[in-house]
Amino acid sequence: MDRKNFIKSVMAGAAGESSLSSFHTLTSGLKENGKVMPVLFIGHGSPMNGIENNEFSNGWKKTAEALPTPTAILVISAHWYTKGTRVTTMDFPETIHDFGGFPEALYDVQYPAPGSPELAKETSELIRSASVIPDHEWGLDHGAWVITRHMYPDADIPIVQLSIDYSKPPEYHYSLGKELYKLRKKGVLILGSGNMVHNLRMIAWDKMEGTYGYDWALELNETFKNRIATKDHRSLIAYDTLGEAAKIAIPTPEHYLPLLYTLGLQDSKDETSFFNDKAVAGSLTMTSVKIGR
Repeated sequence: MDRKNFIKSVMAGAAGESSLSSFHTLTSGLKENGKVMPVLFIGHGSPMNGIENNEFSNGWKKTAEALPTPTAILVISAHWYTKGTRVTTMDFPETIHDFGGFPEALYDVQYPAPGSPELAKETSELIRSASVIPDHEWGLDHGAWVITRHMYPDADIPIVQLSIDYSKPPEYHYSLGKELYKLRKKGVLILGSGNMVHNLRMIAWDKMEGTYGYDWALELNETFKNRIATKDHRSLIAYDTLGEAAKIAIPTPEHYLPLLYTLGLQDSKDETSFFNDKAVAGSLTMTSVKIGR
């Protein structure tokens, strides 16, 4: 029996069909509750963070403990990079092991969180700048489950992924994020997953242990933090104008763009704070951002 059918059989088995019915109503009719959910940008780093208890995975866990319990989670991951904007619509997203060369223990991980067709539908309806494509195949890539299995180990919160359209400019992604603001009022945790500084070709293989950053990576990380803290979104959208360091740090944009979605969701009253503010392997930063309280 495959994973999807196993989960369905459990939910519709001993507890009867009412369990499956309860699941389908879990996120249906999401309502505003008078509170605005914080938004996160998470530097996810190596897939190994998914099975290691280290300062980064512990930072994700502590952040989750300080948040209100989400009604659902919407993830914009660097690892779902598509032509067009897509959203996962299945009841039971698969755990995707979209990497190679790691220990078998990492491939054994399953994170059986439910999906939410209801949240997928509402997300699609909120987005006016694009025709959102429903996707029944993708699941949860490591930009999602590596983080959420530490934040919500019971895998009991529905998760939907929204893809990043590689054919669009940075402004598009920032503006699309703005369109999702209403979800914050309905208890949905919107989580951008990537890395602000991400250049795998320049990794310092002799400094894989502990924390270490090249001077240019550390300097640019401070620049990004200062611009985020002062809500200078314009310069962060036009990141290619921030000098040579930015060109080195962001050779391709997929790991940076999730940050723009989260910035688009910031309102004038939202404060920002940083956690996991470290560089690793020279050319990666794990710096993560919390927007709102």
